[in-house]
Amino acid sequence: MEHPLEVSYLRWIVLLPLLGAAVNGLLGATLQKRFGKEAISLVACSVVGIAFICALTAFLQILGLDPDQRFLLDTLVSPWIHIGALKVDIAFWVDPLSAVMILIVTGIGGLIHVYSTGYMHDDESYWRFFTFLNLFTAAMLTLVLADNLLLLFVGWEGVGLCSYALIGFWYEEHANTTAGNKAFIVNRIGDAGFTLGIFTIFWGLSAAGHDTTPLFRELVPVAHHLQDVTVWGIPAATLAALFLFIGAAGKSAQIPLYVWLPDAMAGPTPVSALIHAATMVTAGVYMMARMYFLFSLSPEAMNVVATVGALTAIFAATIGLAQNDIKRVLAYSTVSQLGYMVLGVGVGAYAAAVFHLLTHAFFKACLFLGAGSVIHAMGGEQDMRKMGGLREKMPYTFWTFTISALALAGIFPLSGFFSKDEILWRTFSGGHPFLWLLGFAGAGMTAFYMARQVFMTFFGECRADHHTQHHLHESPPVMTYSLIMLAVGAVLAGFLGVPPALLGSNRFEQWFEPVLAGGHGPAAHGAAHAVESIEYLLMLASVGIAVAGIALAYQIYYRKTLSPEVFSSAGGGVPYDLVYNKYYIDEIYQATFVRGTLALCWLGSSFDRYVIDYIVNGAARLTAFLAWLNGWFDNLVIDGLVNALADAIFAVGNRLRQIQTGSINVYLYVIVGAVAAAQFLPRLSAEMLINSLYVMLAVLAVVGVLALLSARRPLWRPPILRGGAPESH
Repeated sequence: MEHPLEVSYLRWIVLLPLLGAAVNGLLGATLQKRFGKEAISLVACSVVGIAFICALTAFLQILGLDPDQRFLLDTLVSPWIHIGALKVDIAFWVDPLSAVMILIVTGIGGLIHVYSTGYMHDDESYWRFFTFLNLFTAAMLTLVLADNLLLLFVGWEGVGLCSYALIGFWYEEHANTTAGNKAFIVNRIGDAGFTLGIFTIFWGLSAAGHDTTPLFRELVPVAHHLQDVTVWGIPAATLAALFLFIGAAGKSAQIPLYVWLPDAMAGPTPVSALIHAATMVTAGVYMMARMYFLFSLSPEAMNVVATVGALTAIFAATIGLAQNDIKRVLAYSTVSQLGYMVLGVGVGAYAAAVFHLLTHAFFKACLFLGAGSVIHAMGGEQDMRKMGGLREKMPYTFWTFTISALALAGIFPLSGFFSKDEILWRTFSGGHPFLWLLGFAGAGMTAFYMARQVFMTFFGECRADHHTQHHLHESPPVMTYSLIMLAVGAVLAGFLGVPPALLGSNRFEQWFEPVLAGGHGPAAHGAAHAVESIEYLLMLASVGIAVAGIALAYQIYYRKTLSPEVFSSAGGGVPYDLVYNKYYIDEIYQATFVRGTLALCWLGSSFDRYVIDYIVNGAARLTAFLAWLNGWFDNLVIDGLVNALADAIFAVGNRLRQIQTGSINVYLYVIVGAVAAAQFLPRLSAEMLINSLYVMLAVLAVVGVLALLSARRPLWRPPILRGGAPESH
């Protein structure tokens, strides 16, 4: 891990789908108009196909290396972020974990691309659909190939954005845009937790005296120092793990943030397959497996993760029992199966969780695409109560759907049996019998509702209207070929992880030893041989409850020896109403969080409008009034006094200038008077001089006021300068 093998082709696994998105996004409308939809298909599918070849090349290359040297690195931009001692590159990292993920994303994602060319062929926004599909794939590949937390977060946000665009792809219908908004908003809540987790890791390492680094290979040896730092009395390792789990709960649809995923089926069915099987919902599980070294430091966080996973598994399974929409049943099945994966992470069975992620990708993609094939043949109908008898009309869809349903139910020797049983065994042997019981009960419910779906859709008499029955047909080969290949994977993928109890060596778990070393906990390893007989018993119990669930569905929906009303009316119909209405969780969220948020917004708006605006507007009006009052005082008082004094001086001067008569006698009288005054004034006291001055000022003021009252304006004005000389009078 310290000295990975540097290569230069990993970047193309990401850049090729990104290039396809750019070509179809910028030129798609023109290409579709001039060359037809085949040009769009060629661009979108070929880039993912070539990316799969690159991913397969990387897988084979690390397969040929020694187990402790199975690491490839491709640095695209260096540095990407360089702040102080923090240096982050855009670099892509392949190890056994990311190698499996890129094969899932490009392989299964590529089959979904091919299937989509048939399913979406009649859609006018064909080019826009494949633009988002390529972009979605590129974002997920960025997430799983990132060699550091910050680049992973870029891909993390990218899949959130693309899911919003694809879930609300048919935006003309309000329900679809609402579903897209719901997915986007709920995931933002999870992303806030994820961001806080990253901040906690950086802060904790810094507080412990170590350089902060977002590189996974550099975090592994220093993560234990987070135990030495506490926040509110909680070790930073525990707090960071819980924050990261909030992010995982958003992406991987765990309680309480699961509510967006069932509504994600509002998008086109290939989108549902891509989200539920190969991309977005697997991101949270992958992230926790990638950060196994952090979660393993905190038993408290692991217990929280395992408990939430087990509760989600059985909670969603109970809802799936009563749903009638063919895609909604599969949606709640996905939530339930994600619960098993999270349970595996919580008990330290990281490899088992990723193993179930792999097998689930095959059979869930096949199930969703099979449901899309049925919907395509039914003219858009999704209610299973209006289906039935389709196995003869759609044999390829029927067989591939049935095989995948049995794999999901955990029937031996299909893939779901090996991966789900491994998680349940690790849960039981790790000392969590109650959580095992929840998972065990959920397995029985899963088998029942999947068998119910198969019987209601493909068996019995067709309940569709005459027009729909007349046009029933198998999907075109471009769709059925994808179904067949996925069904083959649903059969064979489980043999990668055959446990020692069944004479296997669990090669899948061995494959992950270089990156998930010590990830299964001492309890599971120490008890492996001592409780082998119990493992056989648990396997039989797991298969037995699955067979029992299928048998019950067979009696109710095929043989009809039992009436569904017997169960739906039990307990006064209250349990059935609860699961049918999804425990009213959406209504509760609407009444509390949504309306509560809207109420807070209204309160804030009202406070702003009636308090803040009143204060601001009142201050503005007061300022305007004071300005008016100041202007009035200045115009009438200050200017009046100044103008009165000026007019008085002008009036006095106007009178005094009449003294200038030009008569020498008058001038002599004035001189004589001045001499006499000069002789007389020094003899006056200071008080008499001041009083005389006051009298003169008073006389001037009176003269000025009289001039104003008589509306006689002064005749003199400052001379107007023309040509540099004052105007003469």
